[in-house]
Amino acid sequence: MKKFLSVAFILLMAIPAFASPGTIVTYTIDPEKNAYDHNNKGIMYVEEKCYYAAIQEFKMAISLNPKTQATAVYFNNLGKVYMTIGYPELALDCFENALTQYSLNFEYYQNLVDCYDKLGKTQEKLNFYRQKTKNPVSKVMLGLLEEQAGDKKKAVIILDEFAHSEPDLIITPAVKKHIQQLVDEINQI
Repeated sequence: MKKFLSVAFILLMAIPAFASPGTIVTYTIDPEKNAYDHNNKGIMYVEEKCYYAAIQEFKMAISLNPKTQATAVYFNNLGKVYMTIGYPELALDCFENALTQYSLNFEYYQNLVDCYDKLGKTQEKLNFYRQKTKNPVSKVMLGLLEEQAGDKKKAVIILDEFAHSEPDLIITPAVKKHIQQLVDEINQI
């Protein structure tokens, strides 16, 4: 019994040595990590077809991390959910914000063009992008709009011009892959 009490006494005396006086255990709240977690939860909800919950998770991710490249992913995911449930007018703002946050992801352009199609704005935007030639990435949008309008040959020409004028951009390999798909579709006709 004396051995047990002496061991217990030694253990009790050793406990304060592990935490020096005046130290407080702190937990740092990292909004960027939390945004990433909310985005992942939103993706899980989409897989389960719980679209309202997914929308809320994506909105939380956006509000926690509003001005980064990752935010473009959150906006894109939110826009895809709105498109899935039949609200392209809400998706439009999401896809435009995704492109504003990060303009070198080809999927964002494709989603925006699909949204324009659902809203019946393809021709209006096609006319707009035909006049807008200062930004080289505008050719990507123009090419996709030409494809959506039914002129695949013209889309290939425009996208190919972009790929040759901007070979070092991150978006260029995805554009080249899309060009190859269009060429394959044209050759099958």
